[in-house]
Amino acid sequence: MDNEYGVLKEVLLASPQHLRIVPCNRVSENALRSGRTACGVTAKSQHRALANKLASLGVRVVSVQPLSHLPDLAFTRDSSLMTPWGLIGLRPGAEHRKGEVDVVLSAAKAAGVPNLGKVEVGCVEGGDVSLIRPGHVAIGVSGNRTTTLGAQALGSFFEREGWSVIYTRVEPDLLHLDTHFCMLDRDLALGCIEKLDPTFLDRLDELGIDIVPVRAEEISSLGCNVLSLGRRRIISTGSAPRVDQALADLGFEVHTITLDQFTQCGGGVHCLTMPLRRSGC
Repeated sequence: MDNEYGVLKEVLLASPQHLRIVPCNRVSENALRSGRTACGVTAKSQHRALANKLASLGVRVVSVQPLSHLPDLAFTRDSSLMTPWGLIGLRPGAEHRKGEVDVVLSAAKAAGVPNLGKVEVGCVEGGDVSLIRPGHVAIGVSGNRTTTLGAQALGSFFEREGWSVIYTRVEPDLLHLDTHFCMLDRDLALGCIEKLDPTFLDRLDELGIDIVPVRAEEISSLGCNVLSLGRRRIISTGSAPRVDQALADLGFEVHTITLDQFTQCGGGVHCLTMPLRRSGC
């Protein structure tokens, strides 16, 4: 896989059977302060609806079995990254997530997914990585969930294959790059302009990528955190109706799935899915 917008053919999901709200980001901390808790029954129902929607749209689902000591395993985007050359195990910055990597890699290997190796130094999570288009990858660096050392270690996999790696600053409170930037198509992305690094915006402009603007207040509800299915189709959580309507007005087919059990933990549909295979754009 060398982009975020080709036709999605295969994706890695993990059951949320042991999901709980872990106070490891601003959104989850606020949820706990508000007295909210995760409901396992509802979370499984919402996750099943996501899996069924993907299957109905022609996407093969590869499943990772839940483990009680890994409450955030369902957010499969963060523990690995599919590249054109194989799956790379990442290195989560959150202590309670470090055990996810080997579990995910084992499940992927059992499904016949090629393994390229692991990031062995620093910290880097998949929510901070965007395969902008073939030959160009962006890696967000907050110094928290993704460090400079970890970002550069992941970037080296791409640089040795001749790719351009764009390192961009991410405010730690925003958790990951994909909370305020997601590719939609080859030349189009969702983004919160006021939260993105101006240098990164300049690079996107040089690449001819336009941005559909997301408001700052729409970030916390994961309104920017969408999954492109290719052919101008996306899945969103429906938590930012204005954004969904803006995309529909641009000719996108918008599928919404209620995922509030997950957004209160700080993750949306992009976070819950690790694409394994895409075809022509």
